[in-house]
Amino acid sequence: MILFFHVEMMGTKKARIPAIEYIRGVSMLGVVGIHVGSQYLANPSPNLALVALFEIVTRFSVPIFFFVSAFGLFYHLDMGKPFDYMTFLRRRAQTVLVPYVVWSIFYMLHYTVLFRNTMLLHLNVLVKYLFYGFGSYQLYFMVILLWFYLLMPLWIWIVRRMTPGRLAVLLTAQIAFDYWSSFLLKPSAIGNSLLREMVENRLNYWVMHYVFIFVLGGWLAVHYDDFLDFGRRRGAIAAFFGCSLASMLGYYYYLILVRGYDAIGAINTVHQLCPFGVIYTLAASIFLFAAFTPDASPTAIRPILSFLGRHSYFVYLAHPLAITYLGLVLESTGRVMTASLAVAFYFAVVLLALGAAVIMRRIGEKAPLVNGLTIGIWR
Repeated sequence: MILFFHVEMMGTKKARIPAIEYIRGVSMLGVVGIHVGSQYLANPSPNLALVALFEIVTRFSVPIFFFVSAFGLFYHLDMGKPFDYMTFLRRRAQTVLVPYVVWSIFYMLHYTVLFRNTMLLHLNVLVKYLFYGFGSYQLYFMVILLWFYLLMPLWIWIVRRMTPGRLAVLLTAQIAFDYWSSFLLKPSAIGNSLLREMVENRLNYWVMHYVFIFVLGGWLAVHYDDFLDFGRRRGAIAAFFGCSLASMLGYYYYLILVRGYDAIGAINTVHQLCPFGVIYTLAASIFLFAAFTPDASPTAIRPILSFLGRHSYFVYLAHPLAITYLGLVLESTGRVMTASLAVAFYFAVVLLALGAAVIMRRIGEKAPLVNGLTIGIWR
């Protein structure tokens, strides 16, 4: 996903960090897994282990993109110089805002034709959909990222003053806020209809849900050498990651086997904003970074990881199309998505989206406007 990855140099040129690209690729696979998992849940008796793989193990995938986005921004930012806010916003508009608007309008027109829903063509609906990221279910991430960009001076101010102790306080505050927002806040109690709507859709634009992971990414980029030294403690990092994943899976199975939740109820509880999920995102971010350092990642898989990372932005934006049309084909056969079908469906979605990404990138090399409009690369 170039948007979390394509960062113009805003300071002294620094060495490229392959781990960031690799993390994007792996996380993109996780995002596709979450959305394929939603399709699989149409099965009235899904395989609980496969649901856990699609919907629980992958839960780091969205928030970790905020981590790598912040890391990329701050890694190339000269903290000793004044911040050129307007130049920053102009570049972010080119790399994120333009593709977001293009893809949102594309999806709205696409669904208007496919489902004959002319409501999507109304101006007030267009404005609402663009504000919340309703054009397609994956686009809300870009809305939140744009809000992070708009508030960049605030994040610079915070990162400059951040310490390990303050990070611990911020983590605690993040867990508390996310718990309140996810499990205690009741939008139905709000009388004003517009305010109620804005609160109901808070997950689509409230940056507060991901402040810790964004600030952590920025702070670690500023202290990159120390982060590299810390990353060599791979045994402790792997243990932390394993324990955090075990807590997510343990809570998921506890809700189903002990509390009697169904699979949908369990995954709507065990997500990236629950306390276990916040810790899991933290652990996954550090673990993947340590695992993908040059002296740790196997040489044989680096070209694959690099390929996935290079095309992750387009795959992220386009994969709902593959899911939609493959789903329609499956529906036309009258078959229920079994576990084996779900796995095949997942790989088919990934391969189709990657194939489209490669084709569009090659077209964009001949017609640069295509790359600019679809993935924010204007050169």
